Amino acid sequence: MKFGIFYEHQLPRPWREGDEQRLFNEALDQVQLADELGIDYAWEVEHHFLEEYSHSSAPEVFLAACSQRTKNIRLGQGIRQVIPQYNHPARTAEVIATLDLVSNGRVDFGTGESSAELELGGFGIDPAQKREIYLEATEQIANILAMDPYPGYAGKFFSMPCRNLVPKPVQKPHPPLWVACSQRETIRMAARLGIGALTFAFVDPLEAKDWVDEYYSIIKSDACVPIGHAVNANICMVSSFSCHEDRELAIRNGLEGFEFFGFALGSLYGFGEHKPGRTNLWENFQAARQSQLGKEATDYNNALSGSAGGIGTPADLRAHLRKFADVGVDQVTFIQQAGNNKHEDICHSLELFAREVMPEFKAAEAERKAAKEAELAPYIEAALARKTYMPSLADSDIPVFAALGRKITEESAGEPSIYEEPSAG
Repeated sequence: MKFGIFYEHQLPRPWREGDEQRLFNEALDQVQLADELGIDYAWEVEHHFLEEYSHSSAPEVFLAACSQRTKNIRLGQGIRQVIPQYNHPARTAEVIATLDLVSNGRVDFGTGESSAELELGGFGIDPAQKREIYLEATEQIANILAMDPYPGYAGKFFSMPCRNLVPKPVQKPHPPLWVACSQRETIRMAARLGIGALTFAFVDPLEAKDWVDEYYSIIKSDACVPIGHAVNANICMVSSFSCHEDRELAIRNGLEGFEFFGFALGSLYGFGEHKPGRTNLWENFQAARQSQLGKEATDYNNALSGSAGGIGTPADLRAHLRKFADVGVDQVTFIQQAGNNKHEDICHSLELFAREVMPEFKAAEAERKAAKEAELAPYIEAALARKTYMPSLADSDIPVFAALGRKITEESAGEPSIYEEPSAG
């Protein structure tokens, strides 16, 4: 099994001058440390206007900085908002290709659509249409990345004429595709599309087995028709994370931050309301937490159950992660930067995990990966054969576009132009 670290760039109020700069610089240090320790992935989300929960609106900038401080760790946009109102598909393709170049081919391209009103409403996106828009955009981004030239497209939500993407990504035909999944149905969709499932549902390992089994059964079935030009058959599940030799300290260092992560997620996406620039999520969380806990002390024996299973001693984490490995989860990525979790505690957790826990899982990873690839190879070949690819243009059919100055000159002279701006198709 592989391991990753995941960033929302959470910053609870109150905010002091320099806090955001410190947050980003500490995260860069953590990614560099993770790379040195042999952790496989660093994932960075894209969110907009989600105060305190996520100050990560330009993940490509952060990941580009990470690329220059690391050598081996894969850098995942986990996820990039691909709906055109957020990011034009051609711009997304350009960003992914450029990031792949500056990282020497280490990019994983996670896709998503969001379900937060603050984001969707901020960019004028109809929630009822977002899945349909997402599917159209994701398919065309893959085409833009893979084709030379991109023939152009006239769709329901996105259109553009023939153009050729520059620069091209290192990884061919394009970096591995993923989609953010918070529900079982999205896992099914990921499998049908032949892309990795980056799951943000904190599921019990027993439930994870059902998700994994169903995902791979669809990958192996006729229902899998890739949306991209390659199949990325992988399941990544998120986990809480705080590791210390002393279980009580692990809980003190990490549990409150993880609980804030869940509270803020629920408030912004589910039950809450938000006044931009004024709502105090941390204050609301503390009030709710105190109401729930009352004056009772934390029960450290029970605090590690359920979704908090990634918090504890190395032995606790080993047992927790073994359950995921045994049911076929490909990667676990850790929510280590959450709430007011401290930089020094995060670094200590990463170092202890890499020293005491990770080697057991790394030892068998190459063999597991090779066996999996051999098993899936005929199914992936069949899935790619089912895909209907966008037709490439013959050289004689590639349209010619006059420079703007030439068009203006010819039009002002009343001369008929041999150049036309063809409709996309």
